[in-house]
Amino acid sequence: MASDNGHTEPVAWHAPDPFSLTHNQFVDAWDGKLIGGKPRATEIFSRLHREGIVPTDVVLRDGIPYQINMPDVVRTLRETTSEGDVVKFLTRVKGTGRLKPSTTSSLNVLNSDADSLEVESVCIPMLARMQHRFYTLCVSSQVGCAMGCTFCETAQMGLIRSLTVREIVHQWFAATYHVGIRPKNIVFMGMGEPMDNLDNVIDSIAVLTDHRGPAVAMSNITVSTVGRVEGIERLSRHAKQPGWHRLGLAISLNAPNDEIRSSIMPINRASPMEDLRQAMIDWPQKGNTKLCVEYVLIPGVNNEREHARELANYLRPLSSPKPHVMLNVIPYNPRRNSPWPAPTEEQTEQFIDWMIEESIPTRRRRTKGRTLMGACGQLGNEKIRNRTLVEAES
Repeated sequence: MASDNGHTEPVAWHAPDPFSLTHNQFVDAWDGKLIGGKPRATEIFSRLHREGIVPTDVVLRDGIPYQINMPDVVRTLRETTSEGDVVKFLTRVKGTGRLKPSTTSSLNVLNSDADSLEVESVCIPMLARMQHRFYTLCVSSQVGCAMGCTFCETAQMGLIRSLTVREIVHQWFAATYHVGIRPKNIVFMGMGEPMDNLDNVIDSIAVLTDHRGPAVAMSNITVSTVGRVEGIERLSRHAKQPGWHRLGLAISLNAPNDEIRSSIMPINRASPMEDLRQAMIDWPQKGNTKLCVEYVLIPGVNNEREHARELANYLRPLSSPKPHVMLNVIPYNPRRNSPWPAPTEEQTEQFIDWMIEESIPTRRRRTKGRTLMGACGQLGNEKIRNRTLVEAES
């Protein structure tokens, strides 16, 4: 870069971030600036992710100490279940502007609200055969969400901002080394719509699956979407690349027809169910794994016998010539000020029985974390509701 006096100024160099890069990217980014070279860079990357050890003695060639931006865990909440403790934890990230009340809100917004935001993540216990316990980590890809689904707590916040690769990977690191739970599975089912932040989601998965780093198996990672067809198509192309073919996809369907789906999920007006089904059909099949279709069961909205019949007819093309889909029935977890109650046990079991009668592979998602607002559809900061984001002043 040329200065006013005609001299060329050096381009600023930023030390690489092990939470934002894969191992190879991290090592290459040092470009001879680290004492100890590539072996030392590999050691920093691997020990951080595999052991949680943060280096304190790394010095750049120009004498500047190397510092890593670590996750800031605000607090943790626990709920005891028969399968183990559900743990919701919150990490703090920087805001992107200053918040102000909307015209419908009389709440005052403190400066601290603009300086930091909270990201919610949940560690969910699972029991396998022989009562072996493992954990699934539900990560967020955004603060808030723009999709506007009426049954979802996060949607009531609106979209504040998307998370960076670092902030997504930070959630895994916080679960593993701050909470003390190393998750087997990772699901992008927390706050936000992953397809609206797809570049960072893809890059974070590359870091999380790096065999010199977190080393999470690709088959143990699932991306969930409300039905962003263009995002599904793009992720489908990416899933055909070497090393990505076992990536999981989950579709939040939640309705048997366009009329009901449009009433509770605005995305359906732009991406109707027929288009969404074609995107699911085109999703690459691999082995015996199945695409997951999620169906939040809401009393009085989508839980009648006719709804089960319509849903089965919609899903049948996904089961030919062999089953390509697994229906996940999720009893509705009421958001704050919800217009609907949770379904009864009898309503839930009845709907599952109807789907089995229709020969649709079906299973139930057990409710965990409801008392701490950590269950499916309950993540979100009530304090940010009804507020608008104002870009930071220059």
